[in-house]
Amino acid sequence: MFHLVQRCCFRTPLRLQKLTGPRLLLHGKNKTSCSSPSLSLQRNVCLLSRPLSLSRASVCAVKLQAFHTSFPLLKKKPPQEPRREPGLLQQSMKSLKESPKPALYLSLAGLIPFVSVPLLMVIQRTYHPELAFLQVTYGAVIVSFIGGMRWGFAIPENSPAKPDWLNLANSIILPLLAWQALLFKDITSSTVMLVISLGIALHYDLSLLPTYPVWFKGLRIVVTVVAAFSLLATLAVKMVSENELINSRPKRQNTKQ
Repeated sequence: MFHLVQRCCFRTPLRLQKLTGPRLLLHGKNKTSCSSPSLSLQRNVCLLSRPLSLSRASVCAVKLQAFHTSFPLLKKKPPQEPRREPGLLQQSMKSLKESPKPALYLSLAGLIPFVSVPLLMVIQRTYHPELAFLQVTYGAVIVSFIGGMRWGFAIPENSPAKPDWLNLANSIILPLLAWQALLFKDITSSTVMLVISLGIALHYDLSLLPTYPVWFKGLRIVVTVVAAFSLLATLAVKMVSENELINSRPKRQNTKQ
C-alpha cells in the first residue's frame, strides 16, 4: 500500500521507490539505521517530483492551520452589551419597602373607603347608589389632597421644587378636576372623571414635575392603581345590576298578565 501511495502521489520511478522504500521502513523502526545520503536523496526526489500546485496548496493549508490553531487569547472577544438599568417603575417598586411605616400604613388605610364599597356591593349582590356617591366624593377629596401636596413640597426654601407657575398651577388643576367630577349628575361620568384625574396626578408626580423620593413614587403607583380599579369595580357592579333589572322586567310583566 505504501508503494502505491508513493507512486501515485510523488511520481517517482519504480526502481527508486524500491531502493528508498525499505530504508524508509527501517527509518520508522530505528532512526539510527538510515544513512544520511539516502535521506537527502529521497528528500530531493520528493521535492522535485511534487507539482507546483501541490506545494502552493500545502503552503495555504499550513497557513490556514496556523490561523485556526492560533492562541485563543489573541482572538478578539465580542464586545459585551452594557447592562440595562432598571426603569423607573422597577426602581420605585423595589424601594417601596424602604418607605417610612407611617406613610405606608396611612396610605394603605386610605384605600379602605375605595375597596370596601364595591366589595360590599358584590357580597350583597345589589347596587347602592348612595355608597357609590360617597366613594366618588371621597375620591374627589383624595385628588384634591394630592394636588395640595405639590404646594407643600414647593414652598420650603431647601426644596428641589421651585414655587413657579409649573408646580403651583398644575397642583390647582387637580382640585378643579375633582370639583368637576362632583358636578356630574351621573355616577358613571363622575367615576370616569375621577379615574382620569388620578392618572393625571400620577403622571405629574412621576415624570413632569420635580421628583419626589423613590419610595414615595412606588407608594403613589400602588395607591393610584388600587383606587382606580375600585372605582371601576363599582361602575361594573352598577352596569351589571342595571342589566339584571332590564332582563327581569319582561318576566314580571308576563307574570302579571
